[in-house]
Amino acid sequence: MLDCDEAWQALLEIGAAPEFPCGEVRVGRRDAADVTFLRLGDGGWRLEPQASPEIAALFAIYMPFCAVSPGRSVVVAHLGQSLDGRIATLSGASRWVTGDADIAHNHRMRALADGVLVGSGTLRSDDPQLTVRCCAGRNPVRVVLDTNRRLDEDYRVFRDGAAPTLLLCAADRCVPGERLGAAEIVGLPRAGDALAPAAIIAELTRRGLRRIFVEGGGVTVSRFLAAGCLDRLQITVSPLIIGSGRPSITLPAIDDLRFGMRPLVRRFELGEDVMFECIFRD
Repeated sequence: MLDCDEAWQALLEIGAAPEFPCGEVRVGRRDAADVTFLRLGDGGWRLEPQASPEIAALFAIYMPFCAVSPGRSVVVAHLGQSLDGRIATLSGASRWVTGDADIAHNHRMRALADGVLVGSGTLRSDDPQLTVRCCAGRNPVRVVLDTNRRLDEDYRVFRDGAAPTLLLCAADRCVPGERLGAAEIVGLPRAGDALAPAAIIAELTRRGLRRIFVEGGGVTVSRFLAAGCLDRLQITVSPLIIGSGRPSITLPAIDDLRFGMRPLVRRFELGEDVMFECIFRD
């Protein structure tokens, strides 16, 4: 029988392939008596023979992030929030709003991503490493947005050397060849008081980063969502009420509910949490 480690290794191999394969892919150990095949085609994918619910859920969650056609990119964002829509307390404490299963999910998304992206607020609050530690897989390129260059080099992503790191800022705030610690500084045109999500994606895609995982925080994810630059948005809801704090999604106000977003939604149980995946483009 196919186990979770074998299934995850198959997903890593599919994600690392130069082109998304078609046809038949053998999954699991080569010497296994029971052979499992992943059958791929224009109509999607299926496992033969049918896998356990746990294995089926693993493929269902991650295959869309693996299945990137040549010449295009895919951008998936993720937020973990409380029942009342908070991602952190007012002071910025966010460890841990969601549980271990959602943390493991974040690490799997990093392992499949070419680039993992966060805003400067997330870096200040959490000082995340943005590396893969809870599962097998390689570290993605780490991308930090800091429009006005207010971060210093004391954060781990700028000095630990664990993965290539980019700091994206306004072009008027840097000079060619400049670095912050070990990070390469990249200037982009301003779009008001921020950087345009479409310009960010274009620059990362130009560098060969086609699978982009926007890990936070709420301001950054909201900007990508408002700009129509997300293919999918994953919101994991924890059975927790914080009462006040930093909001998850903040978009321009609407007067009529008919103008709200109603994307296709998939639901997955992650331990005690529930992840809602909103699909904007497939």
